[in-house]
Amino acid sequence: MRTIDATELTAIDAQVVRTEDLHGLRCPMPILRTKKALAQMSAGQILKVITTDPAAVDDLAVFTKQTGHRLLAQAVQSDGQSVAHWIAHKE
Repeated sequence: MRTIDATELTAIDAQVVRTEDLHGLRCPMPILRTKKALAQMSAGQILKVITTDPAAVDDLAVFTKQTGHRLLAQAVQSDGQSVAHWIAHKE
């Protein structure tokens, strides 16, 4: 999991252009919905994806590496069950 400190996370979160709440969706849906959301965004914009599928942590890391997008951070949310992923659209 790509984690960063709280100050950096707050700064990244303030730049989010779009959020996809994917609670309850299982593989491959988080990847497909993330891909669709990024297709509607511009270079450099930040997408926040919230997932509950444990596989999404690794799946989104691999997806961003394969597609050229940047995985900025991943963090377990306060509910302890969901994970937020911040992805910068490739430049």
